[in-house]
Amino acid sequence: MTATPSSSEVFIQGVTRDGRTFRPSDWAERLAGVMAQFRPGGGARRPGGHIAYSPWCVPTSLNGVKCVVVNRALQDHEPMAWDFVMGFARDNDLQVAEACLLPEAPGPRA
Repeated sequence: MTATPSSSEVFIQGVTRDGRTFRPSDWAERLAGVMAQFRPGGGARRPGGHIAYSPWCVPTSLNGVKCVVVNRALQDHEPMAWDFVMGFARDNDLQVAEACLLPEAPGPRA
């Protein structure tokens, strides 16, 4: 599975290519937790850096489906980490989609 660089982010979806929900249910948080050390400036070198997810690998849920959003910056800064997450998706037959997160619209004005 090779993602083409047409967008800034890749979504690894918690659904296999044959439509089954991937288990365990906390897979996205686990994967993002493993990747937490890979961040701009190297999170492990900052106090408390291990506590937060990397901005390059964030768990989320879209339309009720667990996902991990992987930013392409990870590929440039930590190629082996990129290979790891993409290999995880491939090895588990997970759906991968090119996309980008849009900023949230401002809330209603009072």
